[in-house]
Amino acid sequence: MDSETILKTAKSWLTDFFDPAVKKEIQDLVENDPEELKDRFYKNLEFGTGGMRGIMGTGTNRINKYTLGKSTQGLSNYLKEIYGADGLQVVIAYDCRNNSQSLARLVAEVFSSNGIRVYLFSELRTTPELSFAVRHLGCHAGVVLTASHNPPEYNGYKVYWTDGGQIVPPQDGEIIRAINRLEYEDIRFEPREDLIKTIDAEVDEAFIEACVANGSIGAAGKDDFSIVFTSLHGTSITAIPQVLEKAGYKKVTIIPEQAEPDGNFPTVASPNPEEPAALALALEKGEAIGADMVVGTDPDSDRLGIAVRNSEGRLELLNGNQTMVLMTRYLLDARKSEGFKGNEFVATTIVSTPMMPAMADAYGVECKTSLTGFKWIAKMIVDFPDQEFLGGGEESYGYMVGDFVRDKDAVTSTLLACEIAAQAKSDGSSFYRELLQCYADFGCYRERLVSLVKKGMDGAQEIRQMMKDFRENPLKQLDGSEVVRIDDYNDATSLDTRTGERTPIDLPTSNVLVYTTADGTRVAARPSGTEPKIKFYVSVNAPIDSVSDYPGMHRQLEEKIDRILADLNLEG
Repeated sequence: MDSETILKTAKSWLTDFFDPAVKKEIQDLVENDPEELKDRFYKNLEFGTGGMRGIMGTGTNRINKYTLGKSTQGLSNYLKEIYGADGLQVVIAYDCRNNSQSLARLVAEVFSSNGIRVYLFSELRTTPELSFAVRHLGCHAGVVLTASHNPPEYNGYKVYWTDGGQIVPPQDGEIIRAINRLEYEDIRFEPREDLIKTIDAEVDEAFIEACVANGSIGAAGKDDFSIVFTSLHGTSITAIPQVLEKAGYKKVTIIPEQAEPDGNFPTVASPNPEEPAALALALEKGEAIGADMVVGTDPDSDRLGIAVRNSEGRLELLNGNQTMVLMTRYLLDARKSEGFKGNEFVATTIVSTPMMPAMADAYGVECKTSLTGFKWIAKMIVDFPDQEFLGGGEESYGYMVGDFVRDKDAVTSTLLACEIAAQAKSDGSSFYRELLQCYADFGCYRERLVSLVKKGMDGAQEIRQMMKDFRENPLKQLDGSEVVRIDDYNDATSLDTRTGERTPIDLPTSNVLVYTTADGTRVAARPSGTEPKIKFYVSVNAPIDSVSDYPGMHRQLEEKIDRILADLNLEG
């Protein structure tokens, strides 16, 4: 968008429809800060892999009363178009972020103004509970106000459909078109209080019961299993302690400094369990009391990070791929003991560890692979009603157990991780040793993620150029191994570099490029759908004969990743 168009768009917010404070702020930016004005108006916020997410503030490229109001008005219009005007119901939840409660109330008011009945949680709740509530309450859609693990200045808006999963094609495109047909003046802000009902305990109890039913394996050794838990100032404090207690865990230590919901996240630089620093307080406490496991979740409780005792007896943080692999193996073993029905499947994503399909293949179970984002895994459950989903996850610390929740679910996954670990300890093993056994059985895999932050309009252009360069000047080799396949999800084609043959990829298009070499090394490049970042995912692997071979192979694979990142001029 050029400067003249940006200015014209900004000035359209100076009409009497907009609040006086908003108009004053924009006029000040027009007169005194053209660069800030450009960043706020150079684009409209769009639905990405995790819904609509952005910095709070005034402008079309910000989360505010008007951008959320317009999205809600468009969604209201679309719901009426699809289902008719009568009997429509939606459910709304919100997390701990600054303004989430007031923004959730505003969204509820717009729905009600359109004649739609609203169930609004009375206080903050987890994203998985919102997903559960959509089907539990028989709603046509759900909305959660959250920016997941983004910094404090962010908020967001995720939309769920009747199946409890996030919107996917064709609904997402149709909703976006319904929104884009609107002017801001079309938003109905006058609430109908008779259509807004607050909810809490009745849904909470049903959700907790379902989490325990799906995540519990009747593990032994619970009385002697010690857990340190931190909610990182987020919503999981409303669910995880309750689920663990109901499942029979008595030695749960909560980090008090991080138990109070707070959108400023005062004790961490980033409320993201993918970042080791986020779990520093919990790790310190875990070592002090000799805990068996440390668990931390992000603000809306869809991601979990865990640390377990390693071979030397120290708490070691696991990454999302590692947690996913062991949880999936447990679910496969459990089903194997009952007898496979032949219709089971597990799921993962194109940038997650290739160990998932390798392991599933060893069990004779299908592993479906989707684009990044749990909305695609939830869509599989809808698209394949004759198959049974056991579980699945993605590298970004998300996992889903069964299909009663249709999004990544740190609540149930936390319980499952504790159950696996408690049973292993009771059997004289450990969560960590069971993971190493996976490597001995299916191959030793190591992954690493590198994220480069590129903010603003210039950053977005830089990311586009990087992806363009990777496509136009493709890599020939990685650490001495020939690139044999290039999967370009932008046009959904796979290129065999040895034969030149292109074959279609049966997935929706997405701006992701994946290189695979002859030795199984893989590098994926992907612009983030929710943050101003470009992400690079590196995966390497080699066989080991036994658990005792792991330390040496681990070092070799880490050194291999270091060489690859150096060749690509990326910091690891």
